[in-house]
Amino acid sequence: MNPSHQEPLSQPLSQPLSSGEVQGPNSRAFHSGALQEIQEAFAGLFSTAKGDNGLRTIPALGTGNTASAGVENPALSPDAATGGTCQVTDPKAKGYHLDVGVTADQVVSAAELLDRHGFAIDTITGVDWMAAGQMEVVYDFFHPGAPWRVVVRTRVPRANPEVPTISGVFPGANWHERETHDFFGIRFLGHPELKPLLLPKDATYHPLRKDFAGVG
Repeated sequence: MNPSHQEPLSQPLSQPLSSGEVQGPNSRAFHSGALQEIQEAFAGLFSTAKGDNGLRTIPALGTGNTASAGVENPALSPDAATGGTCQVTDPKAKGYHLDVGVTADQVVSAAELLDRHGFAIDTITGVDWMAAGQMEVVYDFFHPGAPWRVVVRTRVPRANPEVPTISGVFPGANWHERETHDFFGIRFLGHPELKPLLLPKDATYHPLRKDFAGVG
């Protein structure tokens, strides 16, 4: 399982990560300060939708707002009224440092934010939350100059799964979005050529949707 598809931990955003994750003099302070800067940038992005600092705290596991198998965690489904979510995670346990939830119309802005901070796109994939009637798009970003990883997630209705393309920000996303469309049927609006990448050109099915029953 891709580590970014696991349930995130709850940890204050201002709390420094454990030491030893970036080597070199004063690396702990540099690491914490850089993540704090990115967190504040996301707060500014979310404030546009929410009208305040835009951030929500995701409850700790076991506080009544966690996800059971195959059932969504509402805290990971931001909408225009609530802004977004952003939290520090334990990279040794999760494989990434920040877990960010955005609305579909914030996806491009989130990509631009991470591009300005030197991140690159690693992969894009989907998750079919069929019982909840939602599709999730998961964007994994890495920093080529530091061992930092950020996950950005968004949820869209399963009946009309559409999100804007980020290929204008990260050209390499073109291929990842085509693959995600192949397997989950998620449409990336504005994509220059959203045609099958791995499936037959005439394919009308999406094999990683949970209701996929096979091909003829």
